[in-house]
Amino acid sequence: MLAYSVAALVFLLAVCVFTAAPQRPIVTARASIFVAARWLGGRLLSLFGGHGPAAENPELARAVQHHQKGAFERERRDMLGGILDLRDLQVGDVMRHRTSIESVDADLPKRELVDAVIESQHSRLPLWRDEPENIIGILSAKLLAQQLVEKRGNLDEINITDLATQPWFVPDTTTLEEQLAAFRERRARFALVVDEYGTLQGIVTLEDILEEVFGDLSDRGAREMRPEIRRRPDGSFLVDGKVPVRDLNRELDWALPEDDATTIAGLVIAQSGTIPDAGQRFAFFGYTFEIMRRQRNQITALRIVPPHSGSAGGLLN
Repeated sequence: MLAYSVAALVFLLAVCVFTAAPQRPIVTARASIFVAARWLGGRLLSLFGGHGPAAENPELARAVQHHQKGAFERERRDMLGGILDLRDLQVGDVMRHRTSIESVDADLPKRELVDAVIESQHSRLPLWRDEPENIIGILSAKLLAQQLVEKRGNLDEINITDLATQPWFVPDTTTLEEQLAAFRERRARFALVVDEYGTLQGIVTLEDILEEVFGDLSDRGAREMRPEIRRRPDGSFLVDGKVPVRDLNRELDWALPEDDATTIAGLVIAQSGTIPDAGQRFAFFGYTFEIMRRQRNQITALRIVPPHSGSAGGLLN
């Protein structure tokens, strides 16, 4: 059933792009999108149990080169780029950093632990012991609710930690294509990401990978910007330091380098060679950066001025 759903989705995407922008060169646009949709359909169907071409397609690469010259609209360009990136990107490039993971201390009193699960917006929460990086299990809010109903709310009869499943750790060097296949095989939706030393780095979800191809899958309005990125009247942007560079480029159609660091704060640190203090200003790649907030060794907020915005005066590196 999932394979047929994916096939239908790809077909609808192809139909939409075929019927859009009739003033564009019809033959070139249709041929390129058809190649992309066919390749994407084959790839996703093969991952989810169907059949389709899985080999690299040189026609798709040529299509991407074509759209990079401005022939395609931004949404199509991002989708085509996301398809190709499945093999090149690693889970460490798209994961949520460990500082952004919502988790619960397994040794909390039962009532406090249940309250934390209720207040959370996530269906599954990592449980840790002694320190947040020491994840001992994954607690399902649904399973906990079922136990509360069966035991009529009597927490004394529930061993909450026994309800947790074993955590699944994956290397941060796993490619997105490999991780997508692993999600299908395990029928799972998220995994914990560790480095070569086994140290927790973050969490990756099925939605994180799909968003690399299709863009933001949340129910926010099409024109609404993600809350971590705020436009200012002067043309600059206030950005949380944890925002990935890739997300910033996609959201604002920017061209910041994505190979030097995962987050925008990491990019500034890599380029400056230091951990800047609040108030320091830099200029890199035609963009200007002002450190707005720093907590300990983390840059938590920046003001970024894109090229040609007219509000970059006085910024120094």
